[in-house]
Amino acid sequence: MRESASFPVPVGRSDLPADYAAVLGDIKERIQSEHLRITLAANAAMILLYWDIGKIILDRQKSEGWGAKVIDRLAHDLKLAFPDMTGFSPRNLKYMRTFSRSWPDREFVQRTIAQIPWRSNIALLAKLKDPGLRVWYARKIIEQGWSREILDIQIEKRLHERQGRALNNFEQALPPADSDMAAQAFKDPYLFDFLGTADPRKEREVEQALVDHVQRFLLEMGTGFAFVGRQVPLEVGERDFSLDLLFYHLKLRCFVVVELKAVPFDPAFVGQLNLYLSAVDDLLRHPDDKRTIGLLLCKSKDTLVVEYALRGLTSPVGVADWETELTKRLPDDLKGSLPSIKEIEAELGDVE
Repeated sequence: MRESASFPVPVGRSDLPADYAAVLGDIKERIQSEHLRITLAANAAMILLYWDIGKIILDRQKSEGWGAKVIDRLAHDLKLAFPDMTGFSPRNLKYMRTFSRSWPDREFVQRTIAQIPWRSNIALLAKLKDPGLRVWYARKIIEQGWSREILDIQIEKRLHERQGRALNNFEQALPPADSDMAAQAFKDPYLFDFLGTADPRKEREVEQALVDHVQRFLLEMGTGFAFVGRQVPLEVGERDFSLDLLFYHLKLRCFVVVELKAVPFDPAFVGQLNLYLSAVDDLLRHPDDKRTIGLLLCKSKDTLVVEYALRGLTSPVGVADWETELTKRLPDDLKGSLPSIKEIEAELGDVE
């Protein structure tokens, strides 16, 4: 339910709980004591302040039965007491209540959640019902510096289901420290839904479309990927070859060769990619760079065939599918992780 644009009518003194004035005084004192720290460490202090206010409201609702009218009056009085501060609307106070209820461990909030902007925290509460998923995305926000808009996209595209899922031989081909990082750098499937509903049959068409949408392409590839070029030429012996797409991964410190196929996986693709990786290592790699990694993107794959094709291969290669639209329905065992619109409204206090 959408809140009315009109200012809420203050609750009369006679309608307030007997201890309301004392609680209002406590909140005012808490805000005043934190005001300097909010200035020095704006976001972290503000998030903790919001958690504390939410906890006070939550406790009073449990012990005294505070309802929506009291919250409206509290918002009114806080705005009068602190006219230069924003964030004390009835809606935001309800977010604070939900925030405190959703993250009951204040130490965890201080250590982790307080690093996340308030708008992103609201998105975590509104879009994710499962506490474990909230923690997973919260840590990704911190690790990768996502904005609220990027967070929305990653949740919508179910990144938690795809991250680190590409089939690969990294454990055999890379040192342990590098293999774990490389595995997490790739996903399966890759979702190129920004290309529309068309089903291109030629790799060159897909490559060009991806380059035309390079910003969104890089977003889907993930943090750390820097685009080097398309159809990058390589001269090997007396023959000329072209790499479909070449990236450099800033965290892995290596080139990544991406071969894009508009057909299902074929074991012959691995041999071709292996040649490219060897050539890039010899011709393009700097002495300080680590071994080049290959990524095969196909329209579909047989897992067992991929595993056999990668067995014994010394070059690090990952294999994943790519899709042009979100056609797969959410698996039954994950439906409970995402709340319905009605549940979201009730959780955030829009429905009392």
